[in-house]
Amino acid sequence: LVDAFTDEPLRGNAAGVVPDAAGLTDEQMQSIARELGASETAFLRPSEEADRRVRYFTPETEVDLCGHATIGSHALLYADSTLEAGTHTLATNVGVLEIEVESGGRVWMTQDDPEIREVEIGYDRLGSVLGIDPEAMRDVGADLPVAHASTGLPFLVVPVNFLEHVGNADPDMRAIEELSDEFGVAGVYVFTFDTLDAESTLHARMFAPGAGVPEDPVTGTASGAAGAYLDRFGAVDTDAMRFEQGHFLDRDGTVHVEIGERVRVGGDAVVSFEGRLLVPAASEDEILEI
Repeated sequence: LVDAFTDEPLRGNAAGVVPDAAGLTDEQMQSIARELGASETAFLRPSEEADRRVRYFTPETEVDLCGHATIGSHALLYADSTLEAGTHTLATNVGVLEIEVESGGRVWMTQDDPEIREVEIGYDRLGSVLGIDPEAMRDVGADLPVAHASTGLPFLVVPVNFLEHVGNADPDMRAIEELSDEFGVAGVYVFTFDTLDAESTLHARMFAPGAGVPEDPVTGTASGAAGAYLDRFGAVDTDAMRFEQGHFLDRDGTVHVEIGERVRVGGDAVVSFEGRLLVPAASEDEILEI
């Protein structure tokens, strides 16, 4: 287990990492992810098109991309001296991504080209789904719309005026799952410019019950999408942003986002647990339970 977007164990977002997953079946990987119980587990495998291949599983399903598990995986390989500082390539379900590991251990993940589009949804409905006063969204929505945003994995990005409303959100998880299905997104990313740390660009929470993650502590892929969103609508005057997340789960962390020719998401990570997991032989007839 590797805690990403933090330099302290038991903070940030925990990712399972299986550094040598060659030969594991889909059923075995799904069972391992369920057993570890992290929001996502990364399974690293050999690749002919990149330095390595990765697949990501939540406790319930496979997802195409995961920022914090990517950051955690490469931080682990760097800490184990399996790879050196520099640029590496990673084959994912959404294509080959470029990963940079700094000499201090910080990992940067290059995102896909941004896809941003405004969506039509009433603030009264959003308020009911998220448990947030609709006026708190309608206020900031005069300048920043609700949007479908993706840099590899899509999210519904929802701006809110003050941290109080973000922190007091009482989301209806079933309604969020239905909303996510309706708009074809992995989850709903709620943010405010009203931050706890003066150096932060925004404070966020992300809900993805459809992927088996009611609330994700710190979300790399959503941060990349949100950074592209802010750039698209001219909401910030800098190419280097700092996002804070996870405080309302006591798993606070920091995501760094850079906007240039491509969007990059970066962060630190620390190994919090190492061990061995015994996996039953693959069965052609039934899903493994471990």
